[in-house]
Amino acid sequence: MSDKVVAFVLAGGKGNRLLPLTRDRAKPAVPFGGKYCIVDFVLSNLINSGIFSIYVVVQYRSQSLLKHLRDGWQLSGLLKSQFIIPTAAEGQAGEKGWYRGTADAVFQNLDLIDDLGECTVAVFGADHVYRMNIARMVEFHHDRNADVTVAAIPVSAHLSTEFGVLEARADGAVHGFYEKDNHAPTIPGKEGQVYASMGNYLFSGRALQKELHADALRSGSRRDFGYDILPSMLGRAAMYAYDFQSNILPGETGGAALYWRDLGTLDAYYEAQMDLCGLVPSLNLYNPLWPIHTASYADPCAKFCYDKHGNAGSAVGSIVSGGCIFSGGTVRGSVVGRGVRITGDSLVEDSIVLDNCVIGAGCRIRRAILDEGVIISDGQHIGYDAEQDRHRYHVSESGIVVCSRRMAP
Repeated sequence: MSDKVVAFVLAGGKGNRLLPLTRDRAKPAVPFGGKYCIVDFVLSNLINSGIFSIYVVVQYRSQSLLKHLRDGWQLSGLLKSQFIIPTAAEGQAGEKGWYRGTADAVFQNLDLIDDLGECTVAVFGADHVYRMNIARMVEFHHDRNADVTVAAIPVSAHLSTEFGVLEARADGAVHGFYEKDNHAPTIPGKEGQVYASMGNYLFSGRALQKELHADALRSGSRRDFGYDILPSMLGRAAMYAYDFQSNILPGETGGAALYWRDLGTLDAYYEAQMDLCGLVPSLNLYNPLWPIHTASYADPCAKFCYDKHGNAGSAVGSIVSGGCIFSGGTVRGSVVGRGVRITGDSLVEDSIVLDNCVIGAGCRIRRAILDEGVIISDGQHIGYDAEQDRHRYHVSESGIVVCSRRMAP
């Protein structure tokens, strides 16, 4: 990419709706897909797109995220413009050291960019799972000489209270913005859909600097891109929507629906992982021209063997990560993280098992999420008795049972 692009990855959200998975870790550090963390997707998209100047803005419970960045994302290039650097709030009087919103998070770090007036600034969220060639969005932004470009995708209209919604003309020019508004207009000709912001923005450096300085002086502002910055720019700045559906990756052809999921709830997190288990998964992790990078661990290969009673370990329609040993256990339609042990004649179905869990003999587990390091003793049943599960574990709205180490039997 010939034009200078500097990225801020906003990775500081609390992730309250993902509790208990976010009790001891930042939302972007929550594991996904067996070997990844959620943050790996936005970082991989940036690196694969040729954007190597990246600041990761951290905040709440950031230790696990910082460790993951250290283990998996230390660039070894010799160029000054190649870096992935975490940055935290410096702290302001009366604010307990926290950023006051997404816009404030970038505003506090603008001085990290030496040539702000000569570059494009990418502001991307860290809590979505998708694959995107951001270079195409940068080209779109420059071709239109835009002050700001917002990545957007059609979603069901009933989700308008979950996203910022755009009104845009055929050329992409934005003439309306509605932040989490149940009265947001639908797409013309598609009454059941709205044009949702993906929370990914490109700004010209000068425009961003001007808007953030003005917002810092504005009383009553939430210091938020969706609520404050973008609505205030309507009608006086060149704002465009980039249609994510037009984004084609190297090694893939158009035609298939592009995958993007907001992992804002436990149910959304669970369903996105189940999307990986089909014969032709809707999220393709197997394109060698667009790899999802992550930390590299010296795990041995997964092993499937017999237990002492002659029960064979097996996995069908599942993702199984390195270091796992299934000695007699059976896994179906599930995502299993690193170093998991399953013994005896246990059965795990339609579940997510995170790193280093141990499942004893004779267990039955279905539609469940086991957090890292959970030990399930012999003979336990999870996901079979709703009343018992609610008494012992955390249960989502759709009935997904979440077991953390504090809850394990």
